[in-house]
Amino acid sequence: METLANLESFVRSAELGSFSSAARRLGLTPAAVSRNVATLESNLKLRLFQRSTRSLMLTEAGERFLHSVRGHLESLQGAIAEASNEQAEPAGVLRLSMSPTFGIEYILPKLPEFMSRYPLIRPEWMFENRQVDLIAEGYDAAIGGGFELKPGIIAKTLASAHIIAVASPSYMQDRVPPHDPSGLTNLDGVVMRSLRTGRIRQWQMRNVAGEEQAAALKERIVVNDPAAMRSAAVLGLGVAMIAKPDAFPYLENGELIRLIPAWYADAGPISIYYANRTLLPTKTRVFVDFIGEVFQRERWPERFAGTLG
Repeated sequence: METLANLESFVRSAELGSFSSAARRLGLTPAAVSRNVATLESNLKLRLFQRSTRSLMLTEAGERFLHSVRGHLESLQGAIAEASNEQAEPAGVLRLSMSPTFGIEYILPKLPEFMSRYPLIRPEWMFENRQVDLIAEGYDAAIGGGFELKPGIIAKTLASAHIIAVASPSYMQDRVPPHDPSGLTNLDGVVMRSLRTGRIRQWQMRNVAGEEQAAALKERIVVNDPAAMRSAAVLGLGVAMIAKPDAFPYLENGELIRLIPAWYADAGPISIYYANRTLLPTKTRVFVDFIGEVFQRERWPERFAGTLG
């Protein structure tokens, strides 16, 4: 009878293409994963992988074995998780990835409440402007937008990510406010160059009537971070196109004003991403539920909507 550890090491190595990636996902060392797979091969008297210094590929026998055991392994893991979740208090390290601006301003302030509810969970939160690979990098969840939905990953929509045009009152003091996106061409733009593509991000704006226009800002200042765009706008350096959640506190305190308030750009949803529900650890499940509760309680879906001028 094979151990669950041997089977899981094999399946994750096959899915992720390396012992190192499987080790990160399983919380083991690459040597331990390799040893588990070698033990499985020895017991089955089959070579499951073709190994080289640069690649790990399934043999024909390995392909057949993976097809046979994958579904049964997940069912067994789900049964074990369900049985243990009924008894155990949520505990363990919760690895989360989210953008610095949104995470620090909105999610981090809710951490005391979460830790008070679940004192045995130890947060390990990464604030980073990139789309992580949850499975390969060993994250329990991520909050953001635009993540590739790989097999086994679920996205739960939390709110819309709407982009709005903002500037400081001092910058607009002697200028005529534009009536629609075409008028932004006459103003200095604080724009962002994508680290991933190297391009300046362009936005197509719309209004509630369904009309669309391009927001063609002059590239007066170029930065590579949304928080820097916002800070430059607060300093009176020009107009920035930023997510409404990033602008919201500054709109409330008057440091920024919204231009063409009937217009917005849609950047897709803000979502929380996590692994397949049937294998979800208790620590992740309670966090997903907690974040959903917070978004509704704080009325963030409504307050973050660019449709509300």
